Amino acid sequence: MARYIFITGGVVSSLGKGLMAASLAALLQARGYKVRIRKFDPYLNVDPGTMSPYQHGEVYVTDDGAETDLDLGHYERFTGVSAHQGDNITSGRIYQDIIAKERRGDYLGATVQVVPHVTDEIKAFALAGQDDHDFILCEIGGTVGDIEGLPFMEAIRQLRNELEPWQTLSVHVTLVPYIAAAGELKTKPTQHSVRELASLGIKPDVLLCRAEHPIPDSERRKIAQFCNVRQEAVIPALDAPSIYSVPLQYHGEGLDAEVLRAFGITDAPDPDLSRWYDVVDRHSNPEGEVTIGVVGKYVGLQDAYKSLNEALVHGGMAHRVKVNTKWIDAEIFEGDDADIAAKLEPMHAILVPGGFGERGSEGKIAAVRFARERKVPFLGICLGMQMACIEAARSAGYASASSTEFGETAEPVVGSPAPTFTGTDTKGNTVNLSDYLGKTVVLEWTNHDCPFVVKHYSSGNMQMTQKKAANDGVVWLSVISSAPGEQGNVTPEKADTLTVERDAHPAAVLLDPSGEIGRMYGARTTPHMFIIDPKGVLTYHGAIDSIKSADVHDIPKAENYVLNALAQMKAGEAVKPQGTRPYGCSVKYGS
Repeated sequence: MARYIFITGGVVSSLGKGLMAASLAALLQARGYKVRIRKFDPYLNVDPGTMSPYQHGEVYVTDDGAETDLDLGHYERFTGVSAHQGDNITSGRIYQDIIAKERRGDYLGATVQVVPHVTDEIKAFALAGQDDHDFILCEIGGTVGDIEGLPFMEAIRQLRNELEPWQTLSVHVTLVPYIAAAGELKTKPTQHSVRELASLGIKPDVLLCRAEHPIPDSERRKIAQFCNVRQEAVIPALDAPSIYSVPLQYHGEGLDAEVLRAFGITDAPDPDLSRWYDVVDRHSNPEGEVTIGVVGKYVGLQDAYKSLNEALVHGGMAHRVKVNTKWIDAEIFEGDDADIAAKLEPMHAILVPGGFGERGSEGKIAAVRFARERKVPFLGICLGMQMACIEAARSAGYASASSTEFGETAEPVVGSPAPTFTGTDTKGNTVNLSDYLGKTVVLEWTNHDCPFVVKHYSSGNMQMTQKKAANDGVVWLSVISSAPGEQGNVTPEKADTLTVERDAHPAAVLLDPSGEIGRMYGARTTPHMFIIDPKGVLTYHGAIDSIKSADVHDIPKAENYVLNALAQMKAGEAVKPQGTRPYGCSVKYGS
């Protein structure tokens, strides 16, 4: 059975809980234990996918397509364990799931409350997928005392009572500030933070104290005495020369040894830290250096490109080269060529990262042109590669070359052509997407067992959208996938029954039991809507509307994205937004 380590933070934010969790997991891993790390985020967004990079930093995308907190990137880089959708939960997702259950009647008319319903969902998330892990580290976002974090703290308190005494551990990260005018370290903020945590029913077992100056034994003894922990459990955490030296530093201060002692583990093998010594040596003793210019939109906050920066650092360490990254705002290149040359000439290579929207695109194209003309090594990632394609087309004489991602364009050298497919409908007939070339097609990739789909159909909203689309001569294809988390459970009989039950009358109902069509289109949730224009270009993808998990009475107030896009297409206007964030049930594709 897995042991749980709950990591909280106090005093101020940005103390490095994520880095601490990743470092502790790496140390336990170096001793031969199997570890996994999870992040609990108290904010009400369903996931960070729609949050501003300046507010939240990077959105870390996992192998299974989940958009998660950037701390999961630390977890992967430090442990080598691939993160997945089940490693990050937000208050928004929890409340969304609870409301969906309440609407379905799953609670049998009970009053839905924070305790026990919200806390039970948090506990279920924490306990899921233990497999054969030895340790599961759970990092709680935010700071002790935050209103939005209280349900998570209560869930931790309950878990510590419900699980075996030796099965849980609390690590609290605090700040021991240095007052320069007094020339003293102050322990009172840590004392207050621990007292706040204790008032919530949680006693910390280990304190990790961030400080800019060494913490004398006398101050450690004082913290231990007033915070009710062993002196050995007060772990100093000074600023490190690099994040990759943190695991070695924490090991030197006895963090992993104290955690194991608190679990009653006295026979743990010594850690094999050779890999970490090698990493630190490569980082600290490079044999050369290069300068990479990153031309992006969110360069004011480096955390917006956290994984990109770390990838460059890792590449440098592999070759014993120091990588100097110069962050350059793309918009400054939309002026004089002399400004472009002044900024980019010192660079050994140029990288244009991903992003969304038209802002800054011309500056990125200018940076690509400079790299091509001066023969500077160049890499375009996602949108950056689109900009490279546009620049190449313009240099070849297509002056108006652009991307359909930015709206209507006369020369769309970069677009989103809809993947062609051949499917089978419920009658056994073969249906080709090409059969509908010249018409606007709405592709509804769905599963009627999903509560979000049920909500749309039972409210009449989907039927209304279908009817209006049909009146305008739009072809509606309903592609029915497997149930969430299942494969191959779609039958013609079930599909027909479900379609009739929901009063749906699409042009064709296609079966997608293995998720082949969904995989082609990159669908991850049901319902996921796609609009294909008469030229076969994927014009819109995302949610049907903005209802999300709101009550059905809010439908008249909701914005219907699909109908808006169809109206814009009919009027000959650019479709904005080109894509919205879909919501619904996650679907695992079949083999």
